[in-house]
Amino acid sequence: MALDIPSAIGAIAALGTAAFGLVDALKGVAGGPSNFGFRYVKTTLLPFAPALNVVGADAFLETLRANWINGMAMDDQKAKAKALIHLGLTEANAKALAQAAGLDAAALAAVAAKIDAGTPLGTNDVNIVGRFDAIVSARLDAGYERADQFYRDASKLLSGIVAIILAVCGDVVLNNPIPLFGAVLIGIVATPLAPIAKDLTSSLAAAVDAISAVKR
Repeated sequence: MALDIPSAIGAIAALGTAAFGLVDALKGVAGGPSNFGFRYVKTTLLPFAPALNVVGADAFLETLRANWINGMAMDDQKAKAKALIHLGLTEANAKALAQAAGLDAAALAAVAAKIDAGTPLGTNDVNIVGRFDAIVSARLDAGYERADQFYRDASKLLSGIVAIILAVCGDVVLNNPIPLFGAVLIGIVATPLAPIAKDLTSSLAAAVDAISAVKR
């Protein structure tokens, strides 16, 4: 029987969606795949630990992790992290933060003291704050972008593995109408699609449909 190409494409697309859906469903277990990449955010924030300790390192990281897992807009996540770093800047930790940002320690400490005292900032002070802000922003941009790239790549890899497993299971359910290699190839082709939540039953059904469509 001739291959029904439109049906095959649709079935394979459904398999990819089902695989991404299963991976997405794993987020209900302590964040699951949503945790992928967050370690890059933590590494980026490490040089600013003196400020984090003022705010509360555990609370700080938990807040950012919650934002990361929930998929808050990237710009909003970076803005939240930067705001908390600024909040934790004090005269006492200014030297350490200045070293992390490559700024003059005395100048940053003076700015922190004025902020704590509510004293108006001069032009030079504003410049120091601007440089500190720019450096923090650049560091956060690099960290979050690397984290996002790792998350996307790891999620695709995991989804690909799930899609292959589903395709092989579908092939077995239909008593192996196509070679094992063909089922694996279907799983690989089905991977690059958007995630939609599905349960195991619908995922296996999609796998069976994909195998059946290719068989035709």
